[in-house]
Amino acid sequence: MKNLFFAAMTLILLAACGSKDPNQELNDLKSQRTQIDARIAELEKQLGVNPNEVKSKKIQTTDVVATNFQHYIEIQGTVDAENNVVVAPSIPGIVTKIFVSAGDAVTAGQLLAETDNSAYQAQIAAIRPQLEMAQDVYERQRRLWEQKIGSEIQLIQAQTQMEALKKQIAAVEAQIELTKVKSPISGVIDHIGAKVGQFATAQNPDPSFRVINLASLKMKTEIAESYANKVSKGNKVKIFFPDANQELEANISFIAKFISPLTRTFTAEIGLPSGSEFLRPNMIGVVKIIDYENPNALTVPINIVQNENNQQFVFVAVQENGQLLAKKKMVTVGNVYNGNAEITGGLSLGEKVITTGYADLQDGMAIEL
Repeated sequence: MKNLFFAAMTLILLAACGSKDPNQELNDLKSQRTQIDARIAELEKQLGVNPNEVKSKKIQTTDVVATNFQHYIEIQGTVDAENNVVVAPSIPGIVTKIFVSAGDAVTAGQLLAETDNSAYQAQIAAIRPQLEMAQDVYERQRRLWEQKIGSEIQLIQAQTQMEALKKQIAAVEAQIELTKVKSPISGVIDHIGAKVGQFATAQNPDPSFRVINLASLKMKTEIAESYANKVSKGNKVKIFFPDANQELEANISFIAKFISPLTRTFTAEIGLPSGSEFLRPNMIGVVKIIDYENPNALTVPINIVQNENNQQFVFVAVQENGQLLAKKKMVTVGNVYNGNAEITGGLSLGEKVITTGYADLQDGMAIEL
């Protein structure tokens, strides 16, 4: 069939080159076309080809339905404990006793450890006999004064001496109290860096004790200044923890009014629900804040939206004269998130958008599911 076509074309070219009369040339070409069409029809009949058959392309469609479309701002945050404290001795000294172990639950004011207070105990031991004598002298002077014996000044001197010694003992006992390391909050002992016999101070790189209350955890994050008008207290958020493969839902509990001049960000805090055992302070999570929501949005996969002359369009499947055809529809795209595009114009409920096989389609092309 190809050979016949090329031969016919050769004859046509030769005839065109050799003819001088345009009318004669036109008649010859028409005659040759009739012969070629007749031969093509004969060959198609032999081969069983239907000349009226239109080849169609296989596609897949998805119905346009109304869905709840949400757009999120995604930023990184870290878990922080409202009550996460490092406990160290108030007075540097050698640790003599440790009363708790890592993982123990403690209450506010509970004794965790003690440092050496022997020097203070020795001071009290030296002052106490003086106090006992001063108390005895005072009692004697008081009895004598009651009997109108002696002078009032002697009584006052004895009382002053006694009170001064009591204050000295109270001051030393206060110093002894500072050698006792107590938990300022209720929580769990998360870390113990102190060791018996080790010199402990508040400046030690390894803290003596860390106490954490996991009942009040929060997520802290820094949000770009450009979102200042889109994020507010109470916004719903989703937090994904990749290391734990867990996701939580919460609400923003605090928005800072101050924008850092260095980073151009502001701080946001999200209260985390209690009872999530996988949460740990300083754990990293991806914070997804809803900044836009349309409960009745028409959405399509963003990959099926094509561009032509700065306009966006999709293909839909329509029935015309008993045949399924692809039709190009210009659309207006709103927000895009997670592979889905919000269509704000150009599509209607129930239309069938072509989601597979759309790349090579032409407007009006025959298709089949």
